[in-house]
Amino acid sequence: MKFIIALMFLLVSGSIQAQVLPVDPSRPSVEIEADYDIEKDTIALEEILISKEKLDPDAKKQFLILQNRVYKTYPYAKLASERLTNLNKGMERLSTNKEKKKYFKIVEDYLTNEFEDKLKKLSKSQGRILVKLIHRQTGKSTFELVKTLKSGWKAFWSNTAASMFDINLKSEYAPYSVNEDFLIESILYRAFQSGRLINQPPANPIDFDNLNDFWETKAQESKPQ
Repeated sequence: MKFIIALMFLLVSGSIQAQVLPVDPSRPSVEIEADYDIEKDTIALEEILISKEKLDPDAKKQFLILQNRVYKTYPYAKLASERLTNLNKGMERLSTNKEKKKYFKIVEDYLTNEFEDKLKKLSKSQGRILVKLIHRQTGKSTFELVKTLKSGWKAFWSNTAASMFDINLKSEYAPYSVNEDFLIESILYRAFQSGRLINQPPANPIDFDNLNDFWETKAQESKPQ
């Protein structure tokens, strides 16, 4: 998919290996088909997921599918944030547009040769989650970042190509208003606590206890009287 090229520009310089702590072999694992899609790739729960409540088998399966996608894509979003910082520092050290263009060309060639195949292996559903997580980690949408690094015209076409695969590069992470994003934050919170993923603070701090209370209150208010 063409939008992969856009994401590559966020993953610049240094090691290109996604960092995930090895899973403890003593822990039970869940094998889920990466390309499994629910209608419109949503999590079909009644309203929200509250950790105190038990999920029915179908809802649990769908939640585990989302969890699998988060585990797969978060390390790339984390890496994007780190490499974006490195790119900006590298650009700041250059004084002329010619030097910056040459530097960016080197980065582009490096990424094409070393990273493109890894991103191409992501499914459509994983790519959509990755775009959200990039916004969580950088504070900017993938579209904004590509527009900054390249040109507004190329960013427009990158977004158009992505839309063909139901991936909107302008997507933002909104855990207080989007249920799926709350579920993603819940997955990340538990993964950080268990050591399954390496925690990198988001661009905008998130108080998980406050977030969880917000959704619990919403759940109580939505219950029939």
